Amino acid sequence: MKPRPSPTPEVRRSNSALDRRAFLRLTTLGSLALTGGCVYHPRPTQARRRRPRLLFTSGGKTCLIHADGTGQRTLELAVPGQVTWQPAGVLPDGRLLLLSLEARRDGPGRPFEEYYHQTPTHVWAYDLDREMLQELATQQRMAPFYAPQLLLPNGRILMQVIRRPPGQIYNMKLDGTDAREFTGVDEGLPYGLSLSPDGTRVAFHLASPTGYQIWTSDTVGANRIRVAAHPDHLYFGPSWSPDGQWLVFQNCLYRHDPGHDWSDVCLGRPDGSEQRVLTEGQAMWFGATYGHPRNRGGGSNVPVWTRTSQILFPRRLPGAKVAWEYQPHRPDTDHFNRDFRPDLACGGTEICRLDPATGTVTALTTSEPPVWDFRACESPDGRQIAFCRAVTGGVPELWLMNADGTDLRLLTRGLADQGADHPRWLPEATAVS
Repeated sequence: MKPRPSPTPEVRRSNSALDRRAFLRLTTLGSLALTGGCVYHPRPTQARRRRPRLLFTSGGKTCLIHADGTGQRTLELAVPGQVTWQPAGVLPDGRLLLLSLEARRDGPGRPFEEYYHQTPTHVWAYDLDREMLQELATQQRMAPFYAPQLLLPNGRILMQVIRRPPGQIYNMKLDGTDAREFTGVDEGLPYGLSLSPDGTRVAFHLASPTGYQIWTSDTVGANRIRVAAHPDHLYFGPSWSPDGQWLVFQNCLYRHDPGHDWSDVCLGRPDGSEQRVLTEGQAMWFGATYGHPRNRGGGSNVPVWTRTSQILFPRRLPGAKVAWEYQPHRPDTDHFNRDFRPDLACGGTEICRLDPATGTVTALTTSEPPVWDFRACESPDGRQIAFCRAVTGGVPELWLMNADGTDLRLLTRGLADQGADHPRWLPEATAVS
C-alpha cells in the first residue's frame, strides 16, 4: 500500500460538519451521475445502436423512459429492507451501478449529521437485459454507510465510507477488498468527484472550516493541487471540460445565503493557474428545492459541459425567490430545514447555454408565467437536452428539447404524478430496446 500524503494545513479540519451542505448529495445520484465521472467504454461485441433512453427517479424508485416518451417502466428490485434506490453510474460492462438505502436508524428530532451515517446502504450492479442484480462492495466492509463516488478506468471505484462523521473516500476494488485511503479521517468531507478525460486525475470539492475548496489529485489521492479556496466562498461541484483543460464549478456566497439557493458559474485551470467567474449576481440556481409539504424534494444543481465545450446551467430570472424558505436558526433534523412559503415565491429559472470563451449566455427555455427549469443534461450524441421543469409549489416533470432549444416536449410526470427528477442518459449501447 502506498502511503497517503499528509494533509496540508488548508485541508485539515475537525470532525464537525461545516454546515448543512456537508451532507448534501451524499447519495442523491452520487457524484457519478452529476459530474460526469462515470465513463462507459463499450466492448466491441456490445456496441450496437439502440433507441436513446433516460434514467430518472420518482417516488424513491429508479425509472427508465425512451426519449420519444414511450416505454416508461420502473426497475422492480425485490430486495427486502431497501427503502429507496438511486442510480449512480454505468459499469464498463454496461450494467447499472445502483445505491439502495435501508430505513433510517435515528430517533425523533436528532440532527441530520448524527443519524445519517448510521443508515445502512448497499451498492449493486444491475443487468438491464437479464434483470439480474449483484451486490458489490460486500467484502471487508468497514461501515454501514457506503456511497459510490467515481468509477476508475482500472476497474476500481472511489467509495465514500462513513465510519465516523464526516467520512472518507477509499479507492477499492468493486468487491470491497484492497481498500486504500484516498482521503484521511481528519480531512473533512470530499465529494462531487469528477474524472479527467484521460482518466489520470480527479477533481473534487472539500468541506473545510473556511469554506468549500476545489482540489485535484491523482486517482489514489496524491499529488494534490488546490484550484479555488476563500473563507467567504463555497466552491462546489467541479467538472472537467471535454479537452481536460478546464474545470467548471460553482461559487456560492454562503455567509449571505445559508440555504445555498444561488451561486455563480466559475472556470478554473486544473493546475490552479487561472480562475474566472463567468456569471454575476449569483445567477445560477444552486440548491434546488421544489414541491409542496406532502411531496417535496431537492438536491444540488451543477453546471454541465456539452460535447462542444459549452456549459449548461439554470439561470435565475430577475428577483426570483423559491417557495421553500431556509431556516438557519433552528436544528436541521431532516436535511431540509425549510418552511413552505409560496406567498413569498416569485419568478423562476431558465436553462441557458454559456460559451466560456466569449461569456455569451443564450437562453434555451422561456416560460410565461415563469417556472423552474433545472438539471439539464445533453444526450450522448449532443442532439437533445433533457431537463426538469416545476411550477412553484409543484413537483418536477421531465422535459426534452433539441440542443438549440426548439421542439420542447413533456416526457413524463413520474410515477402517479409524484414527479420525475435527476435525469441521466443511458449510453446508446446499454439503452435496451
